[in-house]
Amino acid sequence: MQNKKASSITVLDLSKIGTFTEYFVVCTGFSTPQVQAICTEVEEQLYKELKRAPEHREGRGSNDWALLDFGGFIVHVFSEQARRYYDLERLWRNVPRYDIPDLSDAVLSGNDSSRLRASGDHS
Repeated sequence: MQNKKASSITVLDLSKIGTFTEYFVVCTGFSTPQVQAICTEVEEQLYKELKRAPEHREGRGSNDWALLDFGGFIVHVFSEQARRYYDLERLWRNVPRYDIPDLSDAVLSGNDSSRLRASGDHS
């Protein structure tokens, strides 16, 4: 995802609420071609590294949003406007949330050891 400059990557942990998937991975692309490129990269890398292909896809021709359903986790790639509109982080605000720093932020800070930051109090 970060290879294609996906931004604001967030993982929502739905595993304890017994829903249809264990995790949502949410990110932002800044143009239609970038949204599509992020999806392609996710699919290619998961297949290359883990031999995993999505069970279902939605929005591949969409300008604003695409979904890749891998069963145990679902990847949502939004445009900035669509991400604000659907606001999955607000909808699922009571579940543990992990924010992955943008690659440029991690490089600039020189701190690669804590790439994953938990947000909120979910105890």
